[in-house]
Amino acid sequence: MRSERPGTWRLAAVALIAALSFAGGATLAHAGEGESRVDFNRDIRPILSESCYQCHGPDAGKRKADLRLDTREGLFRSAEGTTLVAPGKPDDSELWLRVASDDADTVMPPPKAGKPLTSGQKQLVRRWIEQGAAWKGHWSFIPATRPANPAPARSASLDRDGGDSIDGFLLARMRAAGLEPSPEADRRTLIRRLSLDLVGLPPTPEEVEAFVVDNRADAYERLVDRLLASPHYGERMALFWLDLVRYADTQGYHSDNHMDIWMFRDYVIRSFNENRPFDRFTIEQLAGDLLPEPTDETRIASGYNRLLQTTQEGGAQAKEYIAKYAADRVRNVSSVWMGVTMGCAECHDHKYDPFTTREFYSLSAFFADVNETIIGAQPPTRFPTPAQAAELKRLEDKRAPLAAVKNPSPEQKTQLAELDRQIKAFTEKIPGTLVTTAMKPRVVRVLPRGNWMDDSGPIVEPNVPASLPPLGVSGRRATRLDLARWMTTRENPLVARVLVNRLWKLAFGQGLVATADDFGAQGTWPSHPELLDWLSLEFVDSGWDVKALLKRIVMSAAYRQSSRPRESDRRLDPANRWLSRQNAFRIDAELIRDQALAISGLLSPAIGGPSVKPYQPPGYWSFLNFPTREYRPDHGANQYRRGLYTYWQRTFLHPSLLAFDASTREECVVQRPRSNTPLQALVLLNDPTYVEASRSLAARAIREGGKDPSNRLDRAFRLTLARPPRPAEARILLDLVARHESDYRRDPAAARALLQIGDESAPSSIDPAELAAWTSAARVLLNLHETVTRNCRRRTTPSFHWPQEDATDEPSAE
Repeated sequence: MRSERPGTWRLAAVALIAALSFAGGATLAHAGEGESRVDFNRDIRPILSESCYQCHGPDAGKRKADLRLDTREGLFRSAEGTTLVAPGKPDDSELWLRVASDDADTVMPPPKAGKPLTSGQKQLVRRWIEQGAAWKGHWSFIPATRPANPAPARSASLDRDGGDSIDGFLLARMRAAGLEPSPEADRRTLIRRLSLDLVGLPPTPEEVEAFVVDNRADAYERLVDRLLASPHYGERMALFWLDLVRYADTQGYHSDNHMDIWMFRDYVIRSFNENRPFDRFTIEQLAGDLLPEPTDETRIASGYNRLLQTTQEGGAQAKEYIAKYAADRVRNVSSVWMGVTMGCAECHDHKYDPFTTREFYSLSAFFADVNETIIGAQPPTRFPTPAQAAELKRLEDKRAPLAAVKNPSPEQKTQLAELDRQIKAFTEKIPGTLVTTAMKPRVVRVLPRGNWMDDSGPIVEPNVPASLPPLGVSGRRATRLDLARWMTTRENPLVARVLVNRLWKLAFGQGLVATADDFGAQGTWPSHPELLDWLSLEFVDSGWDVKALLKRIVMSAAYRQSSRPRESDRRLDPANRWLSRQNAFRIDAELIRDQALAISGLLSPAIGGPSVKPYQPPGYWSFLNFPTREYRPDHGANQYRRGLYTYWQRTFLHPSLLAFDASTREECVVQRPRSNTPLQALVLLNDPTYVEASRSLAARAIREGGKDPSNRLDRAFRLTLARPPRPAEARILLDLVARHESDYRRDPAAARALLQIGDESAPSSIDPAELAAWTSAARVLLNLHETVTRNCRRRTTPSFHWPQEDATDEPSAE
């Protein structure tokens, strides 16, 4: 079952560790600290949020006994001789007496709520009160402050001083938990890790060997700089952003019709490649059309506001879809930039976070000026090249005198009709995309319980939640441009933290905040809150420099660690919350395909342009109607473009990408799931893309490896895994090649059938049986767990285990 809230075994484990940390005692959250002070945000608020806020939280409509536990005033109030929390005096505190009670009529939470506190949680509440009951606002809503640097410390692995670095913060926390950092990974692992993380493509064997023998002190930094400067860096970074903003090539609702928006995708790629400051990147997307001097680039960027799902259904109610679109934009902008779940406040006040229903509709009012077709096709705005603009002007100048004739002759009418046809045909060839244009804002009302038919709610003006810094606009109606600028003010406590956490996740597989999509009360406490704040302030002070932030992260010794868990890691920190090693995880769906094409030599390096259609099962679109459609795969270079450029049909996402958990992009997706299913192995074995890539990889190995089968296999391994094969691997695969070549010589028709899969012709210079046999070996390599995993620390395939060997026999530490 697919979930809208993605998770993995690793993130589930992190969440479990976090939950255990709230139970008190010598858990990981307090490892090495003994009886440390209880922190309200880390230890108490999660208990209250999970077990109490539903009845005693922000939602006024569901609040019982007029009691709030989510505010300072509510927690410390006294009424009728009863004090809810008496600092230092648990036995005089009604909160403690209620949670500790054995009486079913007085205990809180009540038994019928089904959320009883554990004994550990109860003791945490008591200790908190005993220690003075210090209260704090929710951590993510408090502006970041520059933390004191950890005491300088050195480690053989994290060879940095701990005074002003990522490693200093991490090392201090590791040692508090009784852990030591892992050694640095070997160079083959490092270059493959960096290449996949920064450009989403594997390194070539030549790049690997050059890095392995580069003895310069700054060899690693040179590699980082080269990858950050690659034009493919922007493609890699665009992947996570397009998931966030729900970019797709189709409208989503009803018949899921086509819409022109690929120029926005190319804008995102350019922005990352040019290292556009994130504050500017934000402003251009939310309000590029409202800038004092908008350009084509900023108008294309404003297409962000048009990325939501829309409909062409004839019977749809415009009023309903105005409400749908407004709610969609609130959900997306609050998730993308703020990392909060404001969508929960559409029908009632948020049950856990300080967001009211009125604030939900006030945020939606910022977008009430977006001019769009409510029901129907969304016409694009054309952006002609200079040559196209000149030709269009020539045609229109030729048409103008004919159109001005009051009583045209039949010949003139014919000429005019022909020119109209030519202009229309020419215009349709000009690239176009959806952009935002402002109109007079619609009136926005609070919709009681989200009911679009109910007009009884009060009118609201654009504004931001009261729990966050004020917008700072008075005397006029606030605009999307005001909202965009507010997002990236230094005082905004969320935006920098949210992006830092997502870039950290890109480099480590999990964020410092495990719930990267929820920085609210139901989210997890940061594993390293001081580090998160320090990086966030460094990011803002750098001028919102994304490349500088990412470089800082990947230059850290923590990033360079081996991912192999040691016994102490498994025992003290099985989920790697304290980052005493790197993480191993399956790479994203698009990168799996990109890697196969790059390894095989088929990949087209072209950047940008309209979306493309790789091979797809016939009939896959047969259920699409209004109109019916037939999928026609592209041919030539477009067949071998990166997965980023695949045509994104929301309701019928490309099945190969879907198998590896790509998002349909109907909603914002912050964390894709990482499933492990038999279907994935079947995709890698049988999808025409991977069969064709296997054949091309086999041909490369034969051509570049020479006559010796061992050399051919060595070349295939270095292309695929950036390392030579182990002896046992070589024995198994060379035996497979020999057996399959014998089989194919007995059945040449089977060899021909295999070699005919895909558009690329098999090289006639290679014997068909020989090429088919090596294709079998290449199919095994592309299906290896190690191939689709970043930092693989296991030597298995989804259905096959390599023989175990001594560590001394391993070419790579990973």
